[in-house]
Amino acid sequence: MSTTQTIEGFLDNRLLIAMPGMQDDNFARSVTLLCQHSAEGALGITINRLSDCRLGQIFEQLEIPCDDKALCKQQVLEGGPVHRDRGFVLHTPTSPYESTLALRNDLMVTTSADVLAAIAVHEGPERYLVALGCAGWTDGQLEDEMRQNAWLSSPCDPGIIFDAPLDQRWQRAVASLGVDTSQLHDVGGHA
Repeated sequence: MSTTQTIEGFLDNRLLIAMPGMQDDNFARSVTLLCQHSAEGALGITINRLSDCRLGQIFEQLEIPCDDKALCKQQVLEGGPVHRDRGFVLHTPTSPYESTLALRNDLMVTTSADVLAAIAVHEGPERYLVALGCAGWTDGQLEDEMRQNAWLSSPCDPGIIFDAPLDQRWQRAVASLGVDTSQLHDVGGHA
């Protein structure tokens, strides 16, 4: 049982950047957008790991017609090791879909299929990424991992989420803190 007191929403809309010594293969060199942080735990979506799935496979599974072959070939991200059968769409603001949570004034997450149906006919959000699964932490677990120096935390930057090439998101997230990645060590210390 954790003795950590959680400050409700303290880490909402922050990027969690895995430290180089991260031992969990699900998160090694990952960048995860933390969508919710509360006394019950935390939920995030990893934004820099490709899955083996293509968007067309999701359209097919959900019986959403799409004639755009390039769109169907778009790769889907691996959002985390929890609920790998559920889709999460991070996107720029638009009229809310059936199940949309506004994370900030410039970023939303939707879990309902209606956003995918809109994307399939080019009527969806201007910018988006689709991920299968999410990252989850129980009450106090994330705070414990942060005390053990497993993660860095930086402000959310939509430029990193939507513009940075996938293989550069970790470096750019670290650089956004003013840190040189070559100066990060596998093991952290405590003062």
